[in-house]
This record gives sequence, structure tokens and C-alpha cells, in this order.
Amino acid sequence: MVDNQKIEKKIGEVLGLEMAAQKAVEQLMSKGILDKSDIKKEVQEIREDANNHQTQLEELCQKLSESEGLNEDNIKNTATETEQKATKMMQTYLGTNPDLSEALEFLSIAEGGEVVHYEGLDSLAKEFKDKDLAKKTKSILTEEKNHLDKCIQLVKQNVLDN
Repeated sequence: MVDNQKIEKKIGEVLGLEMAAQKAVEQLMSKGILDKSDIKKEVQEIREDANNHQTQLEELCQKLSESEGLNEDNIKNTATETEQKATKMMQTYLGTNPDLSEALEFLSIAEGGEVVHYEGLDSLAKEFKDKDLAKKTKSILTEEKNHLDKCIQLVKQNVLDN
């Protein structure tokens, strides 16, 4: 059986990465970096999915806190810390004047990080009492892998267009 603290930490990490992904897309779009129509559409869909994932995870956390005794405050604290770290990484990576190529590469790095963290949660969730966590994690993991593939394709497309 998996320790609740491990599950809380890993859920908090993926939740924080979902929050950071939304923030990154919003900041890059507000700077006009992602204004190419095909790129803007794809990235907006990824942001919307991140928002949906966040909502699903928050609802699941509430359920698991009641049924399995998970500590929502621990999850929220880890999520906040993870979001802050990811945002700092973005600022460091992109600097003050990023271009489209750098923005797309960063989004690919961020999606790759999400996939890795969801893979970790997926392994833990398989051993957790409540099977809704494993089911939800597997579903989101599939979507995150698709996001990573989309970002990689956008990077390749952008390189060819320039």
C-alpha cells in the first residue's frame, strides 16, 4: 500500500505543473509571441486542457481527502511550490525577450516535465486504495503525451517555416 504523503506530494506536483502551464501560455500569449493562428489555436487548447486537468484533480483531491484521508493542505502547498518553481524556470529559460522558437521549445520542455510527473503518479496510483486516482491519472497522462507530441510538432513546423 502506498503512503498517503507520497500520493499527496505527487498529486501536488502535477497540480502545480498544470497551474504553471496555464500561466506560461497566458504570459506568452499576452506578449504576442504565440500569435500565429495555427500555433495560437493549438496552445489555447493545451491551456484549456490544463485548466480542465486542474479542476479534475482538485475535485478528486476533495473526494480522496474525505474517503482516504489525504491532506488537501499538503497537496495545495506542494502545488503552489511547484508552480513557483516552474514559473521561475520559465523566466530563467526565456529571459526578457523570447522569440517564438524559444517559447515553443519551453512549452515542449514543460509538457515533457508533466509527462514524467504523471508517469510517477501513475505508478503510485496503481498501488493506491482508491482506483479512481489510477483511472484519472491514466486518462490525463494520455492527454499530456498528446500535448507533448503537439508541442514537438509545433517546434518542428516553426523551424521549417523560418
